[in-house]
Amino acid sequence: MHQVELAAQSRSNTGKGAARSLRREGKIPAVIYGHGFDSRALAVESRALGKVLDIIGGEAALLDVVIDGAAPIKALVREVQRNPVKRAEVIHLDLYAVVANEPITVEVPVHIVGVPDGVRNFGGVLDHHLHRISIRVLPADIPEHIDVDVTHLGVGDAIHISDITLAKGELMLDGSVSVVSVIQSRAEVSSTTEATGAEPEVIKKGKADEAETAGA
Repeated sequence: MHQVELAAQSRSNTGKGAARSLRREGKIPAVIYGHGFDSRALAVESRALGKVLDIIGGEAALLDVVIDGAAPIKALVREVQRNPVKRAEVIHLDLYAVVANEPITVEVPVHIVGVPDGVRNFGGVLDHHLHRISIRVLPADIPEHIDVDVTHLGVGDAIHISDITLAKGELMLDGSVSVVSVIQSRAEVSSTTEATGAEPEVIKKGKADEAETAGA
């Protein structure tokens, strides 16, 4: 699990005008909150935040947030708001302060391991349904990602939430939810249809189409 430090400064001015002023100064407005933690408005250096986000990427990560030079506070990046036009530009940051002995619910990315047998040997296609999985876990036990080994999957096989085991923590999704599956490629479906002599699907005309045909 990535764990990096982010310096922040307290701020008393809030609102759109104050946020614009901060951004002109090369800073990003932020807020930190959490269970049993009084919400605090912060400002962070844009360049420093960019480096932190590059390090953690889209992974679940704990940060050591140092506010006004005080002792670090453990926090998760809860939300990164970006400029809808210039996506690289961060306009606001939400941080969630955590307590070491209190489990929290986080979304952890899914990493696919291996190439399915059905893809490698039978022309199938890997269909990745779920890219992040919600888990409940102690902050110190948050995994960087959840590995899903797909090497054994044949065409028509799938891996569900119920097939995944965590070293620590609890999966928060229904066991029947599909994470990945191997499906038959369209080319294979077409070849099978031709080989069996199956008739192509006929799309029925609607009333408007029939009227146009009649008037032709």
